[in-house]
Amino acid sequence: MSAVLDKATPPRPPAARGKRLDTSVLEPRWVSYVLIAVALVFLTLFLFIPLAAVFTEALKKGWEVYVEAVIDPDAVSAIKLTLIAAVISVPLNLVFGVAAAWAITKFEFRGKSILLTLIDLPFSISPVIAGLMYVLLFGASGWFGPWLAEHDIKILFAVPGIVLATVFITFPFVARELIPLMQQQGTEEEEAALVLGASGWSTFWRVTMPNIKWGLLYGVILCNARAMGEFGAVSVVSGHIRGETNTMPLHVEILYNEYNFTAAFAVASLLALLALVTLAIKSFIEWRLHQAKSASLDAPH
Repeated sequence: MSAVLDKATPPRPPAARGKRLDTSVLEPRWVSYVLIAVALVFLTLFLFIPLAAVFTEALKKGWEVYVEAVIDPDAVSAIKLTLIAAVISVPLNLVFGVAAAWAITKFEFRGKSILLTLIDLPFSISPVIAGLMYVLLFGASGWFGPWLAEHDIKILFAVPGIVLATVFITFPFVARELIPLMQQQGTEEEEAALVLGASGWSTFWRVTMPNIKWGLLYGVILCNARAMGEFGAVSVVSGHIRGETNTMPLHVEILYNEYNFTAAFAVASLLALLALVTLAIKSFIEWRLHQAKSASLDAPH
């Protein structure tokens, strides 16, 4: 009887196991051509042409003028401050993101939904509002303003305020990248390691970290790009002190408002180059994540 059933029901081909049905063959070819053409037109109008315009305007008066605008003391100060804000905020958000993702995906506790909501908070409010919150806290007439003034501690219109605003705006990126990845992986491997006698710290470094390393790097790249390009919240807390509290986006705004277009586009081109490098690294990491997922699907269970 079993032999008859085996003959009547042919086995599924091995190539189909763990694979999704390719639905692209079900659509007429002209539909894909139209969609691709629309996407290319959209990208050309709203991405490629503006990006080319930035570099064209930056180099409009020659390479010497471009270099002079980039090495201007105020521009150098803005670049340094942008790097300082990113160097401080990205590692802090890395630690927070890993800890939050670990807690949310590996444990059950009261307030988990509240923690998820708080992680998404910077996505749901305007960056300007985030900056105003720090003004209400640390401003001269804010909650802690008089105490800070009494002890000669400066938060607003100084580097600490810029770092705080940058940290707030960027802290969801690492956590939000890791949470779905760690949920998909489950807790079986960690539980097996603990049963075999591994400590929590050893389990994290030897089991969890290798599984999330590409997702973690992807979140760090996005966090760094947002930290360097943040404008709204930093604009509120910086005070726009030239050569002291201006980041690169704020410096570009000041130069543009002064009709110094060549210098403004020169500094803006540095941000554009940063965006292109980030996009290249992001594409590479996405490819590695896809490779890792494909390997996990093809692996025998």
